[in-house]
Amino acid sequence: MKQVTVLSPATVANIVCGFDVLGLALNAPSDKLVMRLLDKREIRIINKDRFNLPTEPEKNVFGGALLAMMKEVKEEIGFEIESTKMIMPGSGIGSSAASAAGAVVAANHLLGNRFTNQELVQFATYGEQVASGSRHADNIAPCIYGGVTLIRSNDPLDIIPLNFPPLYVTVIHPQIEVKTSDARQILKKQILLKDAITQWANVAGLVTGFMKEDYNLIGRSLVDVLIEPVRSMLIPGFNEIKKACKEAGALGGGISGSGPSVFMLSKEEATAKAVELAMRSVYEKIGVDFHIHLTTVNPRGVEVVNS
Repeated sequence: MKQVTVLSPATVANIVCGFDVLGLALNAPSDKLVMRLLDKREIRIINKDRFNLPTEPEKNVFGGALLAMMKEVKEEIGFEIESTKMIMPGSGIGSSAASAAGAVVAANHLLGNRFTNQELVQFATYGEQVASGSRHADNIAPCIYGGVTLIRSNDPLDIIPLNFPPLYVTVIHPQIEVKTSDARQILKKQILLKDAITQWANVAGLVTGFMKEDYNLIGRSLVDVLIEPVRSMLIPGFNEIKKACKEAGALGGGISGSGPSVFMLSKEEATAKAVELAMRSVYEKIGVDFHIHLTTVNPRGVEVVNS
């Protein structure tokens, strides 16, 4: 029986100003996925974690992604999945994307790598649709490609991997859940032109900052005037966290995806550790339980570790 094991990384979507178009992959945490090839058209899902996610393929992110892929496969094959999730569902660091991306990369490996990364992203977005009701690729793309990615277009899909300088990422996850579907529903349907112009300029500045390895420009561009003012109301202590982290030397940061996790980028490891202490201080003071990850940008994406 053909088998493969992959590690699928957490991701930060939006990167503050790039709603639905920017994302980056993290070196930690990662989900572990073991996949086996079956000789009949079937998807079996075995959860080896504590999250009790659905095992029916139509209701599970794995199933949504793999069912889309299997439409393009003529052979009578299927997949058995053993999932050990380390990325908590609803955490805002790409839990559903890690599942969907890990599933299609593992399946593609078992099928002789017949699909391109762009095709894998397309399949995986059907998994995101199961989780949030929409086929967005801002977590999926960096999860599969690694590094920092720009989604120039969703239809047709146009993914641009970006160069980026060394960056440390500090992520704090308050132990509350914010569903992506809920976080999307509260967003404004119309925005002011002047705010749109500000946002466009910041996205352009952030992409340029990554490409030119200009840390100061990255920091100046990490500003969101459209999404953060609305979604931050769902996250306890958000403004205090942001202020304390900037004072600790962070380049900047904000809500990771739809939240509730908050991330900060730093140039140096020592700064990232100071940012971690600042985050801890805020949440310990207001009495919110949390997890913290101090990591770096993952340039590899989903990684095959055994086959």
